[in-house]
Amino acid sequence: MKVVAIGNQKGGVGKTTTALNLSAALALQGERVLLIDLDPQANTTSGLGIECEGEDSVYPALLGEADVRDKIRDSGRERLSLIPSHMDLAGVEIELARSDDHLVRLRQHLQGLKPNDLFDYCILDTPPSLGVLMTSALAAADEILIPLQCEWFGLEGLAKIVHVIEQIRDSGANPGLTLEGIVMTMFDGRTNLARQVVEEVRNYFPDQLYDTVIPRTIRIGEAPSHAKTIFEHDPAGLGARAYREMAEEFLRRHQPAVVV
Repeated sequence: MKVVAIGNQKGGVGKTTTALNLSAALALQGERVLLIDLDPQANTTSGLGIECEGEDSVYPALLGEADVRDKIRDSGRERLSLIPSHMDLAGVEIELARSDDHLVRLRQHLQGLKPNDLFDYCILDTPPSLGVLMTSALAAADEILIPLQCEWFGLEGLAKIVHVIEQIRDSGANPGLTLEGIVMTMFDGRTNLARQVVEEVRNYFPDQLYDTVIPRTIRIGEAPSHAKTIFEHDPAGLGARAYREMAEEFLRRHQPAVVV
C-alpha cells in the first residue's frame, strides 16, 4: 500500500477536490483506495455524502484509544473506502502537541495496514495549514502530491511546503518522504498568467510537474454540493476527463521501472 499525502498549506487550491476525485478515478481504474480525511472541515467526507460523528474519525486512533482499521467505512463507491473526518478532529492539534511521539502516531497506524494487503493506495487529504495534522500526514506518507493553483501566490506557497518536506526528512521523522508530483489546478488557458505560472513550475520541477492540468470549471465546484464525485456529477465533462487523465498519469508514474 502506497501512502500519498495530498498537501498544500494554502487553502482554496483544489486540494480536497483533487484528493476526492483522484481517489475516485483510481478506484474506477480498478485500484483499491483508502481515502483518509484529516481536515477538521470534513469537506472530503461531506463531498462523498457521508455523515460522521466525532468518534468515527481518526481522532480516537491518534490518541491511542482505537484501532484505525475500525474507522474504515464503505464510501458507497466500488473499491473506494473512507475514514471520515469531523470538526472534533480540530482538538487533536492540542492533544497531540503535548505528546513527544505525535509525529509518528499516524505512521504507526498506517504501517499496521500495509501487511493486510487490503488497499493499493492510501490517500491522505490534509488540512490547509502547517499544524500537527499536516506534519503527521507528511511523517506518515511515502510521498506527497501538491495541488497548485495557477497564480503567483501559489509559487510562494510551493516554496514553503517544499521547505517543510525537507524539515520532515532532516528531523528523522520520515527521511524517505519524496515529492511525488505537482499538479496545476484551476487552469484557465485563456490567460497568460496561468501559462506563465505553469512554465515557472516546470523550470524548477521538470520531473515532478504533471502533464495533466485541472481546468477551472463550474462543474468541478458544483459536484461536492451534490455529494458526488466529478465522475458522478458530470462524467463527460472537462473536469472528469482531466481527473481521469491525471489518475492514468499517476499510475504510469508508479509503475515499476523496467530493467533491461
